[in-house]
Amino acid sequence: MSNSTLATANGNNTKKFKGDGSPNSPSRVLHIRKIPNEVSEAEVLSLGIPFGKVTNLLMLKGKNQAFLEMASEEAAVTMVNYYTTVTPHLRNQPIYIQYSNHRELKTDNLPNQARTQAALQALNAVHTSNMSMTGSTVNEGALLAGQSSVLRIIVENLFYPVTLEVLHQIFTKYGTVLKIITFTKNNQFQALLQYADPMHAHHAKLALDGQNIYNACCTLRIEFSKLTSLNVKYNNDKSRDFTRLDLPSGDGQPTIDPPVAAAFGKETSLLGAPGIISNPYGAGGFGPAVGFPQAAGLSVQGIPGGLGHLGLPQAAVGGRLAMHGMGPAVNSVLLVSNLNPEKVSPHWLFILFGVYGDVHRVKILFNKKENALIQMADANQAQLAMSHLNGQKVYGRVLRVTLSKHQMVQLPREGQEDQGLTKDYSNSPLHRFKKPGSKNFQNIFPPSSTLHLSNIPPSITEEDLKNLFESAGSSVKAFKFFLKDRKMALIQLDSLEEAIQALIDLHNHDLGENHHLRVSFSKSTI
Repeated sequence: MSNSTLATANGNNTKKFKGDGSPNSPSRVLHIRKIPNEVSEAEVLSLGIPFGKVTNLLMLKGKNQAFLEMASEEAAVTMVNYYTTVTPHLRNQPIYIQYSNHRELKTDNLPNQARTQAALQALNAVHTSNMSMTGSTVNEGALLAGQSSVLRIIVENLFYPVTLEVLHQIFTKYGTVLKIITFTKNNQFQALLQYADPMHAHHAKLALDGQNIYNACCTLRIEFSKLTSLNVKYNNDKSRDFTRLDLPSGDGQPTIDPPVAAAFGKETSLLGAPGIISNPYGAGGFGPAVGFPQAAGLSVQGIPGGLGHLGLPQAAVGGRLAMHGMGPAVNSVLLVSNLNPEKVSPHWLFILFGVYGDVHRVKILFNKKENALIQMADANQAQLAMSHLNGQKVYGRVLRVTLSKHQMVQLPREGQEDQGLTKDYSNSPLHRFKKPGSKNFQNIFPPSSTLHLSNIPPSITEEDLKNLFESAGSSVKAFKFFLKDRKMALIQLDSLEEAIQALIDLHNHDLGENHHLRVSFSKSTI
């Protein structure tokens, strides 16, 4: 039946309907697998409605499968592209969507289709009045009166980092998020977020405006944007179009078109009251998302603090630790093992872990120097450091980073022999995140072979910096100064391990003229 019309499928004829096998070329008919028992027709239809008109549905309940027919191939492509980046779920179970080798569904003569057709007509009627999708562009004429499908979001009191993934996890609870652009304006972290449907935007604004992402901080201020659609040029950590997998990553800079920027500048001031809404969900915050949410969307009940009541997928709650079912981090002390005992020192642990939070204390174990305890400023920073550094190779050893059972790192008693293995860095001037709302919160990236250099004095040349890194044992592959600001540069080294070691060795290196080099991992490549 390849490239044919799907004509018969009921209890007695399902043998003719073997599920589609290998990936097929685009078709407006989509094959959906692993559908949980008892899922209704309306629930399956809801997967397709945000992307355009759904014209037919065939449920194969005995096989836990379905065929969904969209009105156009373009709508089907947009839907498949979106669900390739964001795993779809029905009743908290992941399902799988691919193109069918069938080109249309003919179900007129099949039994048990009346309920399906009724559900189809009802859902299409509701959504036709709200939206008209062509590809991923929202038709302005179909918008609700005075409402756009694009929200303007400002995060106030930014004490912990808020990433594009965190926003996606929060806002996707209220509808299909198509595009997000994040940027800093007027020293505030801001975002533009486009839903597939203005009703989704309306519900999200009602539910989330004034809420805290984390306990007692990171307050959402939300209003409707005057823009009706976002044009995203790059898929990276600052912007993403979930319907376009083919976009380049670009250079990681905020990617707002001039017309978008102009329209954004004209938008009215926020209407939300400045006070932080008191939080009825307990005292603790939940950790930031680390890495893109491809994990199974298991609801987490009773997450304390912030938006815990949303039952966000575990990837949003505590990075990799939570994805293994261990819940949000509540401890700020990390246990680091498999260290190189010949190379390890409190200072290099302080510098490396300090990329992801403020390190207060470090203790290398006296009788087992392969192990160390690191106390971060709080549990969220500990979670962030663990997620980024566990499994990284440093000085020839693969680090293992886990949460410690200890609540704090004890300093040695006076007169106690310690060999300098325990250090208190509580008042260190090298902390990167002391200032609430610091731009450093927006520049936390996984270890990378490309390093971002800053605080470079005018007299220092490209050759000086290359020589500095080579003298520290690195092989320099590429280098470039920032065009607009020669105080900053990117340097690409031969390997990830070299870059980690160079950061440890050269962060805060004295370049003269009262300038100390600042080194961090970059999201860009040269």
